[in-house]
Amino acid sequence: MKYEINQGNIPIKLWLDDADIDSMNQAINLSNFPYAFKHIALMPDAHVGYGMPIGGVMATKDVIVPNAVGVDIGCGMCAVKTSFTHIDTANLKRILGKIREFVPLGFNHHKEMQDIAMMPDTESVEDFDSITKREFNSARRQVGTLGGGNHFIEIQKGSDGFIYLMIHSGSRNIGKTVAEHYNNLAKKQNEKHKEIPDKWDLAFLHIDSDDGRKYLSEMEYCVKFALANRLLIMETVQEIVVDIAGHCVFDDSINIPHNFASLEEHFGEQVWVHRKGATPAYLGCIGIIPGSQGTKSFIVEGLGNPESFESSSHGAGRKIGRNRAIRELDFDEEVANMNKLGILHGIRSSKQLDEAPGAYKDINKVMQNQSDLVKMLIELSPLAVIKA
Repeated sequence: MKYEINQGNIPIKLWLDDADIDSMNQAINLSNFPYAFKHIALMPDAHVGYGMPIGGVMATKDVIVPNAVGVDIGCGMCAVKTSFTHIDTANLKRILGKIREFVPLGFNHHKEMQDIAMMPDTESVEDFDSITKREFNSARRQVGTLGGGNHFIEIQKGSDGFIYLMIHSGSRNIGKTVAEHYNNLAKKQNEKHKEIPDKWDLAFLHIDSDDGRKYLSEMEYCVKFALANRLLIMETVQEIVVDIAGHCVFDDSINIPHNFASLEEHFGEQVWVHRKGATPAYLGCIGIIPGSQGTKSFIVEGLGNPESFESSSHGAGRKIGRNRAIRELDFDEEVANMNKLGILHGIRSSKQLDEAPGAYKDINKVMQNQSDLVKMLIELSPLAVIKA
């Protein structure tokens, strides 16, 4: 931990020394949230979000806060080690081309519904008229699709000498629909009681309320859907790799979410830990912390630090916003830096500078700042990247 501030009802513990003013104001709101427990934790990739900083961790008692989970419920990482130690540039280009052909990107979905076996069962939402049941058939066209923003498919070279496949994706439209529905319900309920200012954007639902129970059930489903989404993308990518590069043995996948809430024991009490852009780092937990498309990513092992509610960063974290990146970053410079490293990247025009390495924090500093949260196991250098 870098330092602690006390400007609210509970402390804010920070694993960074470059927090922007908007993120700090949000963190102070969290520290004054009446149901927040013990302290607020800001990971080293923290930057401003909606209601709560991305890279923030808040534990609560008795309530759940949809905005402290976020709109991309269950978003997370998947990585697989291959038996390859090298894939030549020609084959990498062919693999990227095939991935673009078979994995819908951005707002695109599959034209046909995918096999129902690819979908999580709806057992957790069977006893009420849920968003997830209503969106089920639509979601069958979205499972196995990447989405946009900072989501990616990457082929990497590990410090152990092997090639890795990595995917960052989430729950697509079904997660967004669930998040917005329950946040709107929470806002309507909070308007009646006025426990917190509306401008905080931290509307909450009581855990023992009907809507609170429903949100938790739907959130759980979206987390499962996001996992199924990553697994289907990974299965498709693996088939393409074998088809182009030849026989390959794949290790079991590492999968970990970074947008969710879960009931956990911390400091001797049962609390709801909200991780919004924060990776679980329980003792011995194997996690994934990506950089940008021009920098390293890391396979890590959690150290179980109680002060972060056993969490770590979910990536490098944005240094500047998307619009500012497009306005201010130098296209030629960003492209030249990645070309120099031999990376097959996804920046083709200045409109894509929002995902350029220069828009992100220094991943090496981020990792240094959380040396008490995770242990680095493997460094992964990008070879080829796909973004929407």
